[in-house]
Amino acid sequence: MSHWRQWRAVLALPGLVLVGVPSLILWQTRSLRLGWDWPSPWLLVPILAGLSLIGWGLRLMAQTIRLFMTVGQGTLAPWDAPRRLVVLGPYRHVRNPMISGVLAVLLGEALLLGSRPLLAWFLIVLVVNLVYIPLLEEPGLEARFGDDYRLYRHHVPRWLPRRTPWEPPQDNATP
Repeated sequence: MSHWRQWRAVLALPGLVLVGVPSLILWQTRSLRLGWDWPSPWLLVPILAGLSLIGWGLRLMAQTIRLFMTVGQGTLAPWDAPRRLVVLGPYRHVRNPMISGVLAVLLGEALLLGSRPLLAWFLIVLVVNLVYIPLLEEPGLEARFGDDYRLYRHHVPRWLPRRTPWEPPQDNATP
């Protein structure tokens, strides 16, 4: 799979959601207050929390993108979705680690930059995904992957990760 195919999907979706829209929001609202303008040393709390969330979210996103490319043989984009069901790595703990990563980065940006409008953007993305995933994405996955996806959905939670990784039966496991 070409790296350009992956980069197009990353730039189109997370790039727009995590960089494009937040940049526009900050430019329009001029709402940047590093650490929420808290007095020193307290301003380090939102700064460090924000940086931690951004780092964790980017790492999680990188893992899922790599799995989509290598195991799923597709991208994170709905128009070029994985052709194989991915049930490895973070997908053994939670069904939507990509969105968890995106939400962590958005919340981290809002905390780091002290921006209420960015916090509102985080909430909008959260609500859209709370509606979109169960109503549109999951039925599409069930139609594409059938019983394998139904078994996976039964054992792996949508949002809150399992403590222990799910072990798919050998005949359902992805190589």
